[in-house]
Amino acid sequence: MNPSKALPITADANVKPKSVARISLRRGLLYAVMVGLVLLMVTPFAWMLSTSLKAQQYILETPPRLFPSPITLESYTGLAERIDLARVVFNSAFVAAATTVGQIIISAMAAYAFARLQWRGRNIVFMLYLATMMVPSVVMVIPQFILIRQLGWVNTYAALIVPSLFNAFGTFLLRQSFLGLPKDFEEAAFVDGANPFTIFWRIMLPLNLPAIATLVVLSFMGSWNSYLFPLFVARKEEVITLPVALGVLQAGPRALTEWNLVMAGAVITVLPILIVYLFAQKWFIQGIVSSGIKG
Repeated sequence: MNPSKALPITADANVKPKSVARISLRRGLLYAVMVGLVLLMVTPFAWMLSTSLKAQQYILETPPRLFPSPITLESYTGLAERIDLARVVFNSAFVAAATTVGQIIISAMAAYAFARLQWRGRNIVFMLYLATMMVPSVVMVIPQFILIRQLGWVNTYAALIVPSLFNAFGTFLLRQSFLGLPKDFEEAAFVDGANPFTIFWRIMLPLNLPAIATLVVLSFMGSWNSYLFPLFVARKEEVITLPVALGVLQAGPRALTEWNLVMAGAVITVLPILIVYLFAQKWFIQGIVSSGIKG
C-alpha cells in the first residue's frame, strides 16, 4: 500500500470523533431545549387538570401540589348541577360539527372554482374574497346580529351555524392545495368523459385529504371555542353553547368562585379539540406544509 494515500485516512480518523462529539452535543442541546418548551407549554394544562380533580379545600393550599390527593370528581358533578352540562355540550358539538361540515363543502367548491375553472374575472373576485379576511370579526357582530334578528333566527341553531359557513381562509387554504396538484389527473378524467363535478368529487377531493383535515381541525376549533357571537344570538338554555354557559355562569348573579369548577369546565372545553387534533395530527401537519407555501 502506498503510504502517501494512508495519511488522509489517518487524519480523517482523528477528526471524525470530534465531529461526532460536536454533533451529539448540539443534538443533545436541541433536545433539551425542545423538552423544556414542551414542559413549559404542557404545565398550564396539567395544572388545569390537577385543579379540576381537587376538592375545594385543597385548591389554595400551600405549598401547591400538582398531583391531587385525594382525587375527586366533585368538580364535574358540581358543574353539572350549576348548568345543564349534557345539553350545552351537545349544543356545542352539534354546532361545531355542522359548521365544520358546511365549511368544508362550501370552501372546497369555491376553492375548486378559483383554482381550476376558467371564468372571466376569477382573480379579481378571489382578491375581493380574500380582502374580507382583513375585516375584524368583531366589526361584523352587530350587522350579523341585525340580519339574524330580521330573519327570525335568534335563539336558534341556524343563527349559530349559517354565518360561520362562509370562510375566506378555508377557501384560500384549499385553493392552494388544488393548485399544487398536477393537471394530468383532470385531463385524463376529461378524456374519459367525466364532468367537472365528477372530477371535483371523485378525484380532487380525495387527493386533498391533508388540506381538508387541516381545515377540519381549524374549523372545529374555531366553532367550538366561539364565544362573542353566540353570546349575542343564543341565550336560551335550549341552544346555548358551552363557552357561553361557562362565561355567563362566571359573570352572572350566581358568579362562579370555585376554581375547581372553573377548571373542570376548561377541561371539558379543551378535551374535544385535543381529541380531534390527535386524530388528524398527521394530515394536519402535511396539509399546512403542502397548502401554505405555493403562491
